[in-house]
Amino acid sequence: MKKASRLFIVIAFGALFIAADKPLKIALLKYNGGGDWYANPTSLPNLIKFCNQNLGMNIDPEPPTVEVGSQELFNYPFVHMTGHGNVVFNEQELENLRAYLAGGGFLHADDNYGMDKFIRPQLEKLFQGSKLVELPFSHPIFHQKYTFNNGLPKIHEHEGGPPQAFGLFYEGRMVVLYTYECDLGDGWEDANVHKDPEEVRQKALKMGANIVRYVFSNS
Repeated sequence: MKKASRLFIVIAFGALFIAADKPLKIALLKYNGGGDWYANPTSLPNLIKFCNQNLGMNIDPEPPTVEVGSQELFNYPFVHMTGHGNVVFNEQELENLRAYLAGGGFLHADDNYGMDKFIRPQLEKLFQGSKLVELPFSHPIFHQKYTFNNGLPKIHEHEGGPPQAFGLFYEGRMVVLYTYECDLGDGWEDANVHKDPEEVRQKALKMGANIVRYVFSNS
C-alpha cells in the first residue's frame, strides 16, 4: 500500500471521530465461503444504540453491509463480522482487507460458534509472520468506561471453555480483535431472541461498548 494512501486513510478516520456533528460508521462485513455472515441481525443496531446512549457517541444507527473485497470498506473505520461456519478470503479480498487494516481500519471478528477453525487461518494470512496473540486481562480494551478485570464475559457456553480475546497486530497497533468462546453478538441481540438474563445482556453490551470506545479512541 502506498504511504500517501495510507496516510489519507488514517487522517480520514481521525476526521470522522473528531467531527461530532458527522455520524461515525460501523459496518457489518459480508464474506464468502458459505458461513452465515448475516447472523444476529439485531446485534449491531442494539450495540450502536447502547453506545450512543451510554458513551455519548454519535454512530449511525443503521449499520450498512460491506463486502471484504469492496473499496467501500475504506469508508468505515470499524467493521464487525460474525457467523457459525466457513470463511474464505480470496487473494483480492485479502489484499483489500490488508490495505484497509494497515491504513487505520479495525476488524472485530466474533465467533458465533463454529467459526473458529475457519477464521483463524484466514486472519493469520493477512500480515506475514503475524499471529493471533491472546490479550492479557490488563489490556486497555477491558478497562474503558466499563471494567472487566477477568477479561471477556462468558455469554454462551459453546464448548464450555473460557472466553478468550485475541489480537492481531500491525506495526504495534491492534488491527483485529477476535473474540472466542464468548459470543458477544448473541448478547447484543434483542432480549427475546436468546432470552438471556438482563445481567448477561448488559455485560455483553458493556464489553461491546468498550471495544467501540477503544477503537475510536485509538484510530
